[in-house]
Amino acid sequence: MGNDAAGGTPARHGSGDGAEPIIRIRRVSKSFGGFVALRSVSVDVSLGERVVVCGPSGSGKSTLVRCVGGLEHHESGTIVVDGTTLDDRRESVASIRSRIGMVFQQFNLFPHLTVLRNLTLGPMRARGMSRDEAQALAVRYLERVHIPEQAQKFPRELSGGQQQRVAIARALCMEPRIMLFDEPTSALDPEMINEVLEVMVELAASGMTMICVTHEMGFARRVADKMVFMDHGEIVEMAEPERFFSNPESERCRDFLQKILHH
Repeated sequence: MGNDAAGGTPARHGSGDGAEPIIRIRRVSKSFGGFVALRSVSVDVSLGERVVVCGPSGSGKSTLVRCVGGLEHHESGTIVVDGTTLDDRRESVASIRSRIGMVFQQFNLFPHLTVLRNLTLGPMRARGMSRDEAQALAVRYLERVHIPEQAQKFPRELSGGQQQRVAIARALCMEPRIMLFDEPTSALDPEMINEVLEVMVELAASGMTMICVTHEMGFARRVADKMVFMDHGEIVEMAEPERFFSNPESERCRDFLQKILHH
């Protein structure tokens, strides 16, 4: 595990400028039946900051990003995204989703539509763009993820790595202020992981605010401004990558890193 992609290290975006965080999570809890997925979780994300969330399976990582994206409803605590408090109202969820791009393990592309149509659908429907405007935008983002030549193909004609890059381009077509990634490489064959990570590295270097749930520790070392380690629904440790990897404070974090880095 922990594949590293080639290339330079993106500039760090610190959070010490005193500005209001673009994402503020305070004492957020969430249960599924009797299972506590999140237990009083608090974390801030600054504009332009890249946060990597890691931890064992079932630790609450995916639930956390799904709550931030409005896909899961948190039961207590507060989540404020770009000045909007996320609550039960449809307006708040819609407002937040318009500013967030999400990429998951599964690509969730429409199989019956070409790559280009997959990308133009959102901008035309949600942003009121004309077909020509949406196509120009789609081509721009396909170029950004290095697959403009795949525009007229259907998802089934692409490799898993190419499909995930299409999914990233589709999220970017909504021109979000924040990108959430939930283990975007975990369903990919090993040789395809780096091509997706490289696109994410470039996105990080452009200054995009990102929360990434991933086990790819080489990627995390390169792009993260802040590492968050979760276990049993709680944040156990939060630190800059240098300290996180070289000198983790908790036994649980040390154990996790030893397993994953020597896998």
